[in-house]
Amino acid sequence: MSAPELDPEVAALAARTAEFVRDVVIPAEPRDRSEHGLDETLRAELQTAARAAGLFAPHVPRDLGGLGLDLRGQAAVFEAAGYSLLGPQALNCAAPDEGNMHLLEVVATPAQRDRYLRPLAAGETRSCFAMTEPPPGAGSDPAMLGTTAERVDGGWVINGRKRFITGAVGAAFTICMARTGERIDRGEGATMFLVDAGNDGWRVERVMEMIDRAFPGGHAEVVFEDCFVSDEAVLGEVGLGYRYAQVRLAPARLTHCMRWLGLARRALDDALDYVAAREAFGAPLGELGMAQRMIAESVIDIESSRALIWHAAGVLDGGAHGRHESSVTKAHVAEAVNRVVDRAVQLCGGWGVSTEGRLGRYLAELRPFRIYDGPTETHLWAIARHALRVRAGERDAEVRG
Repeated sequence: MSAPELDPEVAALAARTAEFVRDVVIPAEPRDRSEHGLDETLRAELQTAARAAGLFAPHVPRDLGGLGLDLRGQAAVFEAAGYSLLGPQALNCAAPDEGNMHLLEVVATPAQRDRYLRPLAAGETRSCFAMTEPPPGAGSDPAMLGTTAERVDGGWVINGRKRFITGAVGAAFTICMARTGERIDRGEGATMFLVDAGNDGWRVERVMEMIDRAFPGGHAEVVFEDCFVSDEAVLGEVGLGYRYAQVRLAPARLTHCMRWLGLARRALDDALDYVAAREAFGAPLGELGMAQRMIAESVIDIESSRALIWHAAGVLDGGAHGRHESSVTKAHVAEAVNRVVDRAVQLCGGWGVSTEGRLGRYLAELRPFRIYDGPTETHLWAIARHALRVRAGERDAEVRG
């Protein structure tokens, strides 16, 4: 694993992370038998080990006990952590908590930071982000938001239903997006609310059966029913929830890409080990042309993904919103890492589809990434519209010139 122009201290940190994953995290994988995500006892054990190794919370600011890496630094460390499904949990840089930490760091009031961000950054709590809704509510089109929040004396009352809410079971709080205006227009009309798990108006109705199971708490359908929250629960300004969501979305898309790229490398390494040892037609499988083509294509997918992640991270670190760059990266990486794992399964034949191996699990974990944080098709649409706008601007400039 390499990244261009990586700071020597960050490179050393990434190398230590890779060593930690190899020596501590991977040996713990056989103990990962929870139905939905990492068992809390094992999670706490691995986080204690990560703290002792000086690797805990690489993305969290130093004043909150983290290592304070920018996105380019995170790219190297998160990829190293993602080499195991348990690695991001050990370092406390897994979704959805990692994205929520960034959002709270940027938007929360000092009181909200103390109440919600500090214990989250320390690994003492988990959280979730309640945005997606059953039809006809918000999904790929956020303007279809159906959950409402109405102002009452002393606060707000939230009503609505959310679906595919990752980590809801066991979360200490959720960040709920609700409609507070008559309509959603130009990023205005919705508001974020911090809702404690102990609130009687919020409940997990069911845990949904999904093909992936790496996220603690699984994916749930949750209900807000006459859920009262005080004015202090508003995250940011009323009506600007979707603008604040962009604070979370672009970096969160990238950090997903970073972690899953690590798992794709693991899948390719497994396949490389297999084809080097397995003989077919009088030679190691790895010497056959068709196998070599799949290996080469996977290397290209991994290296192009890393380059796009690095570029988008640089744009965001430079202070730009990076929506276009994060869309390009997410659309490419989501498809590329799935191709890498699928090729690894194919190269390993029966072993690849056996539950006695790891690759089938990786395939199930990665497949949803083509859908969440914006389906590939939605990003392709946004990328095409951006290209058309840019070219139209260039034509106008040519005419004026």
